[in-house]
Amino acid sequence: MSTEAEIREIFSHMRGLLKSYQEMGLDPPPVSADVLGFSRAPEPKPVRPAPPRAVETKERAVASDRSALLKALRDRIGECQRCKLHTIRTHLVFGEGSPEARLVFVGEGPGHDEDMAGRPFVGESGKLLTKIIENGMGLTRKDVYICNVVKCHPPQNRDPEKDEIETCIPFLREQLDIIGPEVICCLGRVASQALLGADFKISAQRGQWRSYQDIPLMPTFHPAYLLRNASAKRQVWEDIKKIMTRIGLEVKTHG
Repeated sequence: MSTEAEIREIFSHMRGLLKSYQEMGLDPPPVSADVLGFSRAPEPKPVRPAPPRAVETKERAVASDRSALLKALRDRIGECQRCKLHTIRTHLVFGEGSPEARLVFVGEGPGHDEDMAGRPFVGESGKLLTKIIENGMGLTRKDVYICNVVKCHPPQNRDPEKDEIETCIPFLREQLDIIGPEVICCLGRVASQALLGADFKISAQRGQWRSYQDIPLMPTFHPAYLLRNASAKRQVWEDIKKIMTRIGLEVKTHG
């Protein structure tokens, strides 16, 4: 029995004793008028928690609302021609994952494989990100949300240019507003600078908590960087562990 239930039982027993004194015409025990008033008041009905099914239904409704809002945003973007990247893209890459994700990964922009598939992080760097999510964090890609600062593939994998970022980043802001994650993980220099400012230095400042739209943000190296610099994997794992602690996931000691 919980402490709260035990206290309720004690008070219920006391109420019964006071009523017995009253019914037998005996003088009440030496208690205050407030307590006597308590004994005459009807016993409150216990507050019952919502049935699990009702809670699940509410959670599904919230997820459905966010999913609908994301779909509406995607429909509004349409076959976007707002910047010059539309002239060379194959597919616009909006983002994918849970509409109620506690963690959102943000990259800089789609690569060639992503442009062909219309999905974020499906090439070699995407496979490494998937390993981090699944093997490191114990989650799946469906548990998180993955997107980019720009939604179209820059030619020759160049960095997105300032005007391209400025045109596209309002859509990212809306995605984050809709999902409302507990943590954002920025992958790489370009994404981090797009959200934190041009002065941000990924090598010196990764692994330090920041904030974007009042959401805690952890900047770390891009998976593509790890493919070229395997020694940096340990640093990324340290950053990921901070995220796991923040959202209440068990951290594996072996890394």
